[in-house]
Amino acid sequence: MSQVTTNFSSDLAEFTKQVEHYLDNVVQHGTDEQLFTASYLQGHFAVVAGQSSLEEFETITQFKELMEQSLNKAFAANELEADDQKQVWSLWNTFIQG
Repeated sequence: MSQVTTNFSSDLAEFTKQVEHYLDNVVQHGTDEQLFTASYLQGHFAVVAGQSSLEEFETITQFKELMEQSLNKAFAANELEADDQKQVWSLWNTFIQG
């Protein structure tokens, strides 16, 4: 996946909006590979966003930890091939290191 320079907010609500917008854009305009990766990540992101809202998370760190737990659990269950897992991690790292 091509590297994109991103500046994501340190505010959790704004961060989730920015990530959702980014993923929606990839789904609409990305290559087939990008579409697959973004759609997969988007599914986990939506579940974690719902959980974080219920648990009243206040920080991106809390959100990040829950997201990584979700992905690790899915990958431990062999939901994706190793190459696809790397693509998902790469995209997720774009958001948390951006």
